[in-house]
Amino acid sequence: MKIIDADNMIMGRLASKVAKDLLRGEEIIIVNAEKAVITGNKEYIIEKYAKMREIGTPRKGPRYPKMPDRILKRTVRGMLPVKKGHGKEAYGRLKVYMGVPRELSDKKLEVYEDARNTKLKGFITLKELSRHLGANLR
Repeated sequence: MKIIDADNMIMGRLASKVAKDLLRGEEIIIVNAEKAVITGNKEYIIEKYAKMREIGTPRKGPRYPKMPDRILKRTVRGMLPVKKGHGKEAYGRLKVYMGVPRELSDKKLEVYEDARNTKLKGFITLKELSRHLGANLR
């Protein structure tokens, strides 16, 4: 079981690494999901995710999340073959949390160094994005 700290990690790179590990059969827990970042123009990113939430109907979907942990989990899902059996099983081995749960606070957190954000500007955190989408965060 891997416990990954998403603090200051680029969401897409993190999701692709996690998807590969899930398909290899590992169980993965991601913590601090609200601190993951998306690089690019803030206004464009907010507009893009707002449009995705408007697509479809409220009853039938597709439903796009607005909470940071669910946005990250949905991104990983997009990189897995969830319509096939092994993809569904892999997706079931993924857990994503905002913050660090008490039972995991004493465990060693891993990071993917090649997914780390090195930019000083030109990015938005999932927490900021969620606030713009209307999520009620503390």
